[in-house]
Amino acid sequence: MITGIILASGFSKRMGEDKLLMNVKGKQMVEWVIIASKKSSLDRILLIYRSEKVKEVGEIYNIETIFNPKAPLGQSEAMKLGVRKAIDSDAYMFLLADQPFINPQLIDKLIDQYKKNRTSILVPYYNGQKGTPTIFPSVYKNELLKIQGDKGGRDIIRKNPASIVRVDIYEEKMGFDIDSPGDFEIISDKINPYNDK
Repeated sequence: MITGIILASGFSKRMGEDKLLMNVKGKQMVEWVIIASKKSSLDRILLIYRSEKVKEVGEIYNIETIFNPKAPLGQSEAMKLGVRKAIDSDAYMFLLADQPFINPQLIDKLIDQYKKNRTSILVPYYNGQKGTPTIFPSVYKNELLKIQGDKGGRDIIRKNPASIVRVDIYEEKMGFDIDSPGDFEIISDKINPYNDK
């Protein structure tokens, strides 16, 4: 079983408002990630939230929602909540809720590569740069449960270079995440890359 863990409990400090609820091509930003996850071959989807409004979006799509009471401590707390909730999963895919151009095909490409490398960490590369979503097999669950702050799984990736499987993604915009008003202006001109019907 592969569980998708959508990290949606940040504070959008640079944006000045809850970016996950901002309108992107007719949907709230977090919706695009939820839709992509639901259309993919993920076996289970968890939405880690801080805002009740984000929780409500998850409930509309009938996915499991988990409140993050330690959101101020950084992204790692959301990741650990997801791992604990899905402790028996074979692998965990961590998705950022502020990447509205992620699509089901990308998720499934990573899953397909994981199935060929079940003890490896799967990392997408966009134009040569590491990105997300990443897949960690369950052999790393104890390490994941020890992470702290906003580093997330980066230290685990750095410490295990021989265990990394690089997956090149040639549509760079899929890895684009929105952190500031300037980023939002950039994506306002983009067209969502998949059919949401």
